[in-house]
Amino acid sequence: MNRKLARKVAKTHRVSVKEVREGCQEAINIAYRNTNFEAGLVPHEGATPTPDEFIAYVVAEARARTSAKV
Repeated sequence: MNRKLARKVAKTHRVSVKEVREGCQEAINIAYRNTNFEAGLVPHEGATPTPDEFIAYVVAEARARTSAKV
């Protein structure tokens, strides 16, 4: 998660950037414990993707799907 986005989310919700990053990581970890989640889709180096890895994947997928519709 880039700093600008993390700061914006933190400011909007009146929490620290650290809390935003920790919340994102916790959500990802919970999703990866769910056996219905297709965990293999998001490339990652550790046991679960970092917020940066997850967001990069989602953005790339959104762009690909948007381009395919045009």
